[in-house]
Amino acid sequence: MEGVLDFILTNLPLILCLLTGVALLVLEVFLPGFGLPGISGLILLTVGIVLTWSAHGVVAGLAVMMISLALAGISISLSIKSAANGKLSKSALILNDVTGSVDHEETEALVGREGETLTVLNPVGFAEFDGVRLNVVSEGTYLDKGVRVKVTQVEGNKIIVRKDKQGR
Repeated sequence: MEGVLDFILTNLPLILCLLTGVALLVLEVFLPGFGLPGISGLILLTVGIVLTWSAHGVVAGLAVMMISLALAGISISLSIKSAANGKLSKSALILNDVTGSVDHEETEALVGREGETLTVLNPVGFAEFDGVRLNVVSEGTYLDKGVRVKVTQVEGNKIIVRKDKQGR
């Protein structure tokens, strides 16, 4: 038992680097883009592997690298599974209410309706129709925010709009 404690205390910096690196990579999965947590996690994993390599040799370094990759993969998989239908899915980190979706019957009734863009359509963005915010696609053209648009067609969940002739 004393040997295990000595090993942990001696290798505490590399253990902390590896565990923090994996945790930051898991966090990066839930953040948009590739940012500071992902880069920091990769750097910490690399530092942990290099510390192991220099202190314990090539074989230990390779073993820690394989264990770190496996641990990161398992952690990310479990996090994604939990985000889909576990405890994590009920947290504020996960967006459950999707704005801009309507029933299939309602989408057919949208053709011909007029609304106003809430964001820039380049060509995808949001527009409001009778107080309802919807995800829309322009007919391939760029439209500014605040432009009057008209629904020309609906293809499945895709609502296609064009600038209304009287649009601002």
